[in-house]
Formats: sequence, C-alpha cells, structure tokens
Amino acid sequence: MPTLSEELGAWAHQVSPQLSQLRVQPQLEQIGRVRQVGDGVALVEGLPGTRLDELLLFEGGVRGLAVDLAENLIGCVLLGDASAVVAGSEVRGSGEVARVPVGEALLGRVVNALGTPLDDKPAVASDAFAPIEQPAPMIVERALVTRPLATGLMVIDAMIPLGRGQRELIIGDRGTGKTAIALDAIINQRGTDVICVYAAVGQKAAAVARVIEAVRQYGAPERCLFVVGEASAAPGLQWLTPYAACSMAEYFMHRGRDVLLVFDDLTKHAAVYRQLSLLLRRPPGREAYPGDIFYIHSRLLERAAHLAPEHGGGSLTALPIAETQEGNISAYIPTNLISITDGQIYLDPRLFQADQKPAVDVGKSVSRVGGKTQAAPLQALAESLRLEYAQFLELEVFTRFGTMVDERTRKVIEHGRRIRAVLEQRQLSPQSLGLQVALLHALGSGVLDTLPLERIDAFRDGLAAWLRDHFPAVLLLNDRSATLDAAALAALGSALQEFAAGLSGAPENPLEQS
Repeated sequence: MPTLSEELGAWAHQVSPQLSQLRVQPQLEQIGRVRQVGDGVALVEGLPGTRLDELLLFEGGVRGLAVDLAENLIGCVLLGDASAVVAGSEVRGSGEVARVPVGEALLGRVVNALGTPLDDKPAVASDAFAPIEQPAPMIVERALVTRPLATGLMVIDAMIPLGRGQRELIIGDRGTGKTAIALDAIINQRGTDVICVYAAVGQKAAAVARVIEAVRQYGAPERCLFVVGEASAAPGLQWLTPYAACSMAEYFMHRGRDVLLVFDDLTKHAAVYRQLSLLLRRPPGREAYPGDIFYIHSRLLERAAHLAPEHGGGSLTALPIAETQEGNISAYIPTNLISITDGQIYLDPRLFQADQKPAVDVGKSVSRVGGKTQAAPLQALAESLRLEYAQFLELEVFTRFGTMVDERTRKVIEHGRRIRAVLEQRQLSPQSLGLQVALLHALGSGVLDTLPLERIDAFRDGLAAWLRDHFPAVLLLNDRSATLDAAALAALGSALQEFAAGLSGAPENPLEQS
C-alpha cells in the first residue's frame, strides 16, 4: 500500500505538465464601497469606470442600476431587497447594462422586471436577452397603422376604434373600470394571433392575481405574459417594469408578430420615479417631479409602432393607463400622457355611478389613428352612431326639466336610449365583430325602436346564440371582411326582425305567462 508521500508525488507528476502550461496574468478589478444606503437607493464610491445604466453587484447578491454619475459618487437604484446592503459593503461593476430574457419561453409566465419567475415555476429557459432600454424604431422603419385591434367592447370598436401599432391612453378616476377595459381587450385576443403583455406597476398583489386568474379562465394564457412590479416590490423594480415588459414585447414585434402591451399604470410609475429622484437629490420641478418626467414616458411609448414590411411587419400596440383625481384630466401627468399618445379613452365616474358600464365618455374620448383602420363591415354601420348618440345626450338634458317635446324629438330620445342600452356590456364578455355588426344594423334599421326598452338587454344577450342557429354567416366576419352588400344587409335585417318579434311578445318574468 503506497504511503501518503508517494500518492502526493504521483499526483504532482500528473499535474505538473498542466501547471507548466498555465499562464498566470495580473487582472485589475475595481471594488467600490457603499457610502450611504436607504429607501431603495445607494450612493457608491470607488468605481470611477462605471458607465451610465450599468449593473452593479452588491454583497448579498443584490443588484443595482447606476443612474447618476458624479465626480466621486455614483447614485444607484437597488433592484432587490436592500436589507443586505449596508454602508461600507463592497460593490463591483458588471460592465453590462440591465438585460431581460426574451423569447417564446416567457409566454404563459409571471416574472418581475429582471425576468425572475414569480409563479413558483422553474427559471425561464431562454438563451436570448435584450437590454431593458432600447431606442424606438425610426420613422423610416415604420408603416401606417392599417389593421384594427378589436377590444370586444362596442363603445370602443364602433366609436373609438384602435389600430395595431397605436398608443391609446385609458384614463379616469380610481375605480371606474380602467383595468377592466384593458383586461377585456386582452381576453378578446383569444381568437386572434395577437400576443398580450400585461405590465403591473405599483398594483396590489391581490389586484394583479385577479387579472391573471381572469386571463387564465377566459383568455388565452399560453399567448400572454405578465410582468409584475407590485406595490411591495423594490422601487427600482417598479420603475423598470414597463421598460422590461416593452423589451419582452419587442422581441415578438421584430419577428413579425402583433403584440398588445398594457401598462397598468403610468401614474404610479411616475410617482415611483419621483420618489427615486428625490432620494437621489435630483432637482425637483413642478409638483416635485424631476425635469425629465415627460421623457421617461415618451421614450417608452414611442417604442410602440407598426413596422414596415421590410422590417418584419410586426406591431406593438400600447394601452397605457393613467389615474385622475376627481376627473381632472388637465393635471400634470395626465396631460403629459395625452400629448404623447394617439388618443384617449376617458372613463367618467358619473357614468360609472349611474351603472353605465363601460363608463366611457364618448365626448371626451378620441382615437386619432384607429378611424382609418376600423373593420369595413363595422365602419359602414357606425358612421353616424357617434353623432346620433351626442344629439341624444344633449336633448336628454332638457327633458329632465319636464320640458314638452315634439314627436320628432321624442323619437330621437327613444332611439338614443336604445343606443345607450346596446353600448352597455358586462365585464369579461367581449363581443365578436359579427355580433357588433348585427347589433349596429338592428339600431340603424329601426328594429330596436319597435322593441320595448326593457327588452333591449334580452335582445343583446340572446342575439349571439340565435344568430348561431339562424344566421351563422354574420358571426364569421373578421377585420379583413368586406362591407356587407345590400342583399346581405336585407337578409340580416329580416333575421333581426324575426328575433325581435319573438322577444316583443315575451313577458319579462316567465311567471307572468300564466
């Protein structure tokens, strides 16, 4: 049995050729120190070679982002639990900017701004990474917005239509249904090829869980991605969440896919950025927001586009959400976002309290692009809808004072009430294009004017099932279909009259049949 010295000698003889080939060279590594830390930010010294937006590695595995470069100090936003970071601890530079995993492996997952899973599943298996901050497509790389993006909500698709590649702001007071509209738009893509990305910024964990559960139950979760920076997350992660979600969505856009991206919401994002900026001792401006508060949102929303065919032809449609206080859409952040986007959908709290849902104020809402992309069958029937509804709302104000009206005015008011009843819609039940076309034709042809107002809800709710059995051709319409000709409209009108005739004689309560 060989002795220990003999074993060591044999091992050294085998390893020595390898050691002789090993070249040891000096390597320079810069190590900084934390001077001050607190409330999600840190001041670091001793890293003169750090670049702007570089990732820094702290003791304990916490990462940070260098956002301020002074002569001797670096202002850093922490991207994790700051309890392990203390004054005097070591900091190293990574030499890289913040990147997130991108690709098909993300679909169906719930991750944070750095791509870390939040759904108790294994880490995302992706070989591709993209910087969180990327330049927006240039004008020469863009194409006109030509194809609609259906939300399944008639009040939007008929009067405030959206196009693929558009940026449409959803704005309103708290609790008026802003997230519900975005959620219905996501669910409505279950029958399309659109990929949906939902970015939650500063939302409660329970609210985010409800959105995810609704998509899993009613939508197509296998084509959805959830990027979450909830209220309990580090401020730095909340701030990066919309940029990370945009990079993940751009991966699909550059490969010719259509993507719907929801930011919920940018008002809280602005508040988080104000908090970080004040902690980093940046000069405050109006309402204590930093001077570049407009730029942080404009550089984000400008990344939404419809690319030209030679660049893949994909699109990224952005639906940012903003919260107002007591309906004040002229506040600082709302006006900034309105000026950046291509229109807004305004939700009126008075309509919401009157149980008019979705509580969309048609007068204050506008789509500056989507009107050119509206589906042809819908556009032909919705041309006068907005004007008729506006006339009704104006006349209805006078009738509340008990004013005597003539027969013509009475007919306008009765017709307007039926428009309002048709525009009402339950949450999580988006309507197909064919159903919307049938409802609009029923309005325009006067079919609903002969139906009692209390039966309009039954007509709207039962129409889809009846058409499926008696007139299925209309339910096959899509955004590429041509305008219905006179013969098709006449046949549809006859079918609608038949359905309405069956409802007009039916009692509201089945017990009344006796």
